[in-house]
Amino acid sequence: MKIKILENLFQYRELLKTTVKKEIRGKYKGSFMGILWSFLNPLLQVLVYSIVFPFIMKNREPNYITFLVCGILPWNWFTSIVSTGTQTFIVNAGIIKKVYFPREILPISSATAGLVNFLIQSPIILFFLAFSSIGVGWTFFLFPLIALAEYLFILGTVLLTSAIQVYVRDLEYIINFLISMIFYATPILYSQRNFESSSLGIIFSINPIAVIIVNYRKIFIERTLPNFKSLCFVFVVSLILIMFAMWIFRKLEKGFAEEL
Repeated sequence: MKIKILENLFQYRELLKTTVKKEIRGKYKGSFMGILWSFLNPLLQVLVYSIVFPFIMKNREPNYITFLVCGILPWNWFTSIVSTGTQTFIVNAGIIKKVYFPREILPISSATAGLVNFLIQSPIILFFLAFSSIGVGWTFFLFPLIALAEYLFILGTVLLTSAIQVYVRDLEYIINFLISMIFYATPILYSQRNFESSSLGIIFSINPIAVIIVNYRKIFIERTLPNFKSLCFVFVVSLILIMFAMWIFRKLEKGFAEEL
């Protein structure tokens, strides 16, 4: 099955490339600011949180704005692609009914477009690092490794949810609810160090997105090596998720045209 998937992706590589470009360009199509919203959206979020938490919630995390940026950008990548990627077959129902192509191209292109958009946004992190007391360390070059781990986890999630969504339309609302819950169980606005001795510490250790965000902060803010043990955990979970998702995907894709 793995070889067949790779063969399909290679054979339809131009379609994959075109679909990724369409996803990127379509995100802000018709918008006056265009791709600038990729920078403005996370910056506005950082502005709001940097006011609320340090002053109202009495947060004392040093370099808090940079701390926020390192959490909000990867979190936004995860949530935006899971939300939009889950709907990819519903949105593209017309072309699915008319033209044959490997259906997995749609969720893969959605996840890949999200990766490209995240890479476009990543200079924001460098900007805040450069103009803070932290600076940019050599550990920055480990950024692609952590981004790859997040990409694989997002890909596995979207492959699974997009296939199920065709049959269970309520899944969209369930996912939005779960994302809201996961947000508070992920150290985005606060540091995981505050809860390491509590039960939340266990939740952080088994939450792939929490592990990913913590490791982004390690290489950017702490300027240390990531926790390779926890990263390996994310890679293993992501690969198992992708294999399971593809198994479910193959079972369900036969009825896509009829259900759509």
